[in-house]
Amino acid sequence: MQSFSGKTVWITGASSGIGEALVKEFALQGCKIILTARRELELLRVQKEAGLSNENSLILPLDLYHTENIAKSVETIKERFGGIDILVCNAGIAQRFSVNDSTMEINRQIMELNFFSVIAIAKSVLPGMLEKKSGRIVVIGSLMGKLSMPGSSMYAASKHALHGFFDALRVEVYRDNIGVTVVCPGYIKTNVSINAVTAEGGAHGKMDNGQEKGMLPEKCARGIVKAVANGKDEFYIGGKEMLAITFSRLLPSLFLAVIKRVASKKK
Repeated sequence: MQSFSGKTVWITGASSGIGEALVKEFALQGCKIILTARRELELLRVQKEAGLSNENSLILPLDLYHTENIAKSVETIKERFGGIDILVCNAGIAQRFSVNDSTMEINRQIMELNFFSVIAIAKSVLPGMLEKKSGRIVVIGSLMGKLSMPGSSMYAASKHALHGFFDALRVEVYRDNIGVTVVCPGYIKTNVSINAVTAEGGAHGKMDNGQEKGMLPEKCARGIVKAVANGKDEFYIGGKEMLAITFSRLLPSLFLAVIKRVASKKK
């Protein structure tokens, strides 16, 4: 199992949920951590709660919708810590609307944050990893990266797209001692459903039942860090909802029938 002591870890979406929990877990491992999200005050809170100081961490606010600013952020990290050992791409947004109710503007907004910003930040960090012949890129996907449910069309599409891109990257860079881990969480008790975007562009504002009863983010983070330490290519974590992956593969027709039944009850 790999030791993380002294490693430099850049975590996006670090102000809450899984990202916040990962900051605290990597801090316990003795890492130097760059915390990125839009809300600087929340990043400062997480930094303090994680027991980090300005010597072993860096607050780096960044709006990932503006990917043109990523290259400058990478240079800032290099100047401070000399490079990035582990990149954790965690920032993202969910949705709560049907295909018919959606606009292309909202669809593009979801894909921009959940897919293109992840690609942009990974490509900005990759040259440094290739130069030193080491590193790992960790992508926080979703159970929806393997399935799709009514009301999650673009969210699922963006998470599916991550697998396509990073499955290719993993094979391209493995000879350079660079690893890629795609994490597929199920229901984790975070604000992901509260912050999910609606067809009108606002926030859903409610915690879904699945999230309410989901795994605590701290437990999820411990599992993710262990998976990264063990060099996992893919890692699935959650509750009994994860059985849906096996169900959909072994009995696809029956799985689809169940999903249709669930969808019809919501109308």
